[in-house]
Amino acid sequence: MAAPATHPLRCLPLGEGALIEVADLAAARAHYTALAAAPPRGVRELIPAARTVFARLDPALITRDAFAAACREALAAPASAAPTPGTRHTLDVIYDGEDLDPVARLLGLSREALIDAHTGGEYTVAFMGFAPGFGYLVGGDPRLNVPRRDTPRTRIPAGAVALAGTMSAVYPQVSPGGWQILGTTGAPLWEPDRERAALLAPGDTVRFRAVRERAGVSTESAQNASTFVPAVPAVFDVHDPGLLTTFQDLGRSGHASQGVAPSGAADRAAHRLANRLVGNPPDAVTLEVTSKLTLEALDHVTIAVTGAETEPRVRRPRPVRDTFALPQRAALTLEPGDLLDLSAPRTGVRAYLAARGGFAAPRVLGSASRDLLSGLGPPPLAAGDELGLAGCEVTAPSRAATPGPTLPEGNPASAPVTLDVTWGPRDDYFTPASREVFTSQSYTVTAQSNRAGLRLEAPHALDRAVTGELPSEATLRGAVQVPPSGQPIVFLADHPLTGGYPVIACIAAHHLDLAGQIPVGARVRFRADAEQTAPPHPDAETAPHARPVLEPAQPDADWSLGHRHGWRARITAQALDSGAAPTVGRVLALHAPGGPGVRTALGARAGDIINAAAPVTLIEVLVTAADAATAVRRLRRALDEVVVAGVGSTLADAREQAAALPH
Repeated sequence: MAAPATHPLRCLPLGEGALIEVADLAAARAHYTALAAAPPRGVRELIPAARTVFARLDPALITRDAFAAACREALAAPASAAPTPGTRHTLDVIYDGEDLDPVARLLGLSREALIDAHTGGEYTVAFMGFAPGFGYLVGGDPRLNVPRRDTPRTRIPAGAVALAGTMSAVYPQVSPGGWQILGTTGAPLWEPDRERAALLAPGDTVRFRAVRERAGVSTESAQNASTFVPAVPAVFDVHDPGLLTTFQDLGRSGHASQGVAPSGAADRAAHRLANRLVGNPPDAVTLEVTSKLTLEALDHVTIAVTGAETEPRVRRPRPVRDTFALPQRAALTLEPGDLLDLSAPRTGVRAYLAARGGFAAPRVLGSASRDLLSGLGPPPLAAGDELGLAGCEVTAPSRAATPGPTLPEGNPASAPVTLDVTWGPRDDYFTPASREVFTSQSYTVTAQSNRAGLRLEAPHALDRAVTGELPSEATLRGAVQVPPSGQPIVFLADHPLTGGYPVIACIAAHHLDLAGQIPVGARVRFRADAEQTAPPHPDAETAPHARPVLEPAQPDADWSLGHRHGWRARITAQALDSGAAPTVGRVLALHAPGGPGVRTALGARAGDIINAAAPVTLIEVLVTAADAATAVRRLRRALDEVVVAGVGSTLADAREQAAALPH
């Protein structure tokens, strides 16, 4: 199926911002140039791409509709002077990439002909994105048009020269990516110590030259040395940094022109709270702790721990050896010689440690945050590091905070974490059945997840209605991107600036911090905005066709030996929030659960058309167990595995009632 017809200008939702879609690259560049020359009030940042311009908006100052109108007005204004010609670059490349031969076969070329085609043309840097210093190059031989990989690689080497669609690019640092790799270059595309860190800039021209000798590519810059030594007196000595402990603040914004995403703390509310408890400003540097951490206090210092539940403890060697628990979400002053231990989290992923005065750390582009995708910022802590204080302006410490939100466990048996989402901008790239499946099934967080994003896995992959390549466009924290594998990726703090897979939905602002605390092994479910706001129908309980969704089951001869407790769930093609009236439509997907103590009976199957005067039972689930608590857990798990797509049903009501059962 071809891509949807494009209007002269479409304004699409992307989180709390706006994505302006136009016909082609030339139109996108024209809109960006006009908007950048006179940005409308309320526009925080503009990110141009292949045929879109994304605007981060301040919703208090400008709406999407007002921004779209401003775009039309800006383009109608007289054109400014022609842009200054860019710099010319020649990059030496060794063509030995692992995708070189597969791409040659795909295009019907020999290896030599492919190299000649790639080196024979001149390219222009159209825009920056994905990662710091990553330039999207257009031009060259029109035969070089290849799809991205079905599943992105988790690691692409620095200096990799690659193709995707009709574009070429060079990966400045080690990073994940879905482009086809042709070879490598030693050109220093990103050096933070330069006046302009990125070698390439929009408007520059690039030629590739085939060489035989490999030039080394530096993947670590001066500010990323293995050990961090502060330029101020040390107040902590790092005994055990755990698997990953990084400096974080509220991130670096305003550097999209160099391909730099904001980064910052994955759970910003926890970061802010830790600072508030010790009297720091919100943007003071904290430590983001994954797994565990042990520090020795070298001076008196006031601290607070928030975020993931870590059971912090203090070991005080004198005057009498003592060990005591440190309450989370409260400030405490450590004495010289105290050892602070943060254990591996029981719930959540990331804890935040604030010290009064803020941690001292070098800033890159205005922020001390470590961006794991791009490598920007000071390195993760290592054993033997000494930590000092920045001496930021402080106020009186706050009192202990009230209990925070309940954070998830990395346990597949636990109830899934519900994340509210808003559709778009590319939900129209997916089939109606996939939209239903997206919000009806639960996903498991895989071990490939990190600060860049949650990689999810579920039984039913999401199918595309539009199968062509999507030109690269802006992404943001909370965007749910779907590669050709059909398994979603939820972008977190260290997300790429742009991407080429469609974003089906975006995590609602109030759940962004929760997404940053979901551990590997946990399950996730998405709830679309229509489901969030639909009020219950006042007549739902007395509607003539309404039947109980859940009811206790009585033991019978077919139950397993020793099972004395059970629940029956009857999922019908009706919606209790619309008066329990039967719904009409075609069943697009119907999946039954399994497992010990679970039996099901299907009353319909995929493809059936529901058009009846009374509710139709889609599936009936019976769970049994030897004790009541196990029966409830099995019921919740079974209902989480049920998938109904295409017609309205009582599945959501059943899950809600099961969640309210005592166990």
